[in-house]
Amino acid sequence: MTKRLLTYWILAFCPFLLLAQTSDLYFPSRQGPWATVTANQAGFDTDKLQAAVEFAEENEYSGSRDLRQAILLGFQREPFHTILGPTKKRGGPAGMILKNGKIVAQWGDTKRVDMTFSVTKSYLSTIAGLALNDGLIHSLDDRVADYVWDGHFDGDHNSKITWTHLLNQSSDWSGQLWGGYDWADRPPRTGGLDDWKFRELNDPGTAYEYNDVRVNLLAYSLLQVWRKPLPLVFTERIMDPIGASTTWRWYGYKNSFVNVDGIQMQSVSGGGHSGGGFFINTEDHARFGLLFMHSGQWDGKQLFPAQWIDAATAPSPANSTYGFMWWLNNSEGRYWRGVPTHVYYAAGFGGNYIVVDDVNDIVIVTRWLEPAQMGTFAKMVYEAIK
Repeated sequence: MTKRLLTYWILAFCPFLLLAQTSDLYFPSRQGPWATVTANQAGFDTDKLQAAVEFAEENEYSGSRDLRQAILLGFQREPFHTILGPTKKRGGPAGMILKNGKIVAQWGDTKRVDMTFSVTKSYLSTIAGLALNDGLIHSLDDRVADYVWDGHFDGDHNSKITWTHLLNQSSDWSGQLWGGYDWADRPPRTGGLDDWKFRELNDPGTAYEYNDVRVNLLAYSLLQVWRKPLPLVFTERIMDPIGASTTWRWYGYKNSFVNVDGIQMQSVSGGGHSGGGFFINTEDHARFGLLFMHSGQWDGKQLFPAQWIDAATAPSPANSTYGFMWWLNNSEGRYWRGVPTHVYYAAGFGGNYIVVDDVNDIVIVTRWLEPAQMGTFAKMVYEAIK
């Protein structure tokens, strides 16, 4: 039995054991100070851990702090790419390292709200987990067309797409959403417009492709299921219960408003590729990572089943290093050498990461660390463990 399933079993079926099982767990309160522990007390070599922190501070993301400029430059080869949602100038490097929920190290302005780009995807997939738990989605193997019947999933190809395919980015959905075409998002390095537009489609589930248009389609589909704004769902079900601040925001695009039961609602984006997405501070990121480290429970309350984490962090058939919008540090692809293979993480443009290690009870959050240096930084942290 995995640690996650054992924790869930205790919480669900043996509540009288709860106090004994959670006595050594720490959950930061909403308003009070976040408890700290020295590196030595947490089992780290002080000098080595400090060297890792200094490395993160010295290896700032090389892109412009004016994120509008960084976005336009980073995605300039995409045809018709434009910014449709809000952006924000970013701060400098920041981060936190938690052991058993307590702060072992922190640097930079951890209360500053910044864009977080594709880390948003890991938040979005959690909304799907909540919908599954509530019975709004009966099975992830159901066709999305059975829930969203307004034309987005019409046709022989798109009608085969399941929730699983959207979550692990293997749907190969073909179409247009909020003015963006699926084929124009991160197109191949070779060929041109006609090659990309008229390509042969892959059967859903057989080919992985990182694609924000399709991620935004997942957000739109979940809005149709929940029938209320996803940020409101997330506030009520996750962020308020874990004591997050009220400073975070989740945006869509200026043209992504839809009518839901007679009310105009914004369909949020799954990242900052065209602006929008999650705007959040480092400490709230850390709370979210801590929730996953604690198997979906917060201070005695199970916010979602531990089994959801097992599903979300299982290797996908089309990409063994990717789950339900979480990256997996297994022995292939995006592997960080010197870091345990059970580690999983959320990752976003510009060096934004939430790293979860629920075996060693470690959470690492970084902001604006040069992405090519993230593996080295993570290895330095683990080399600091005594």
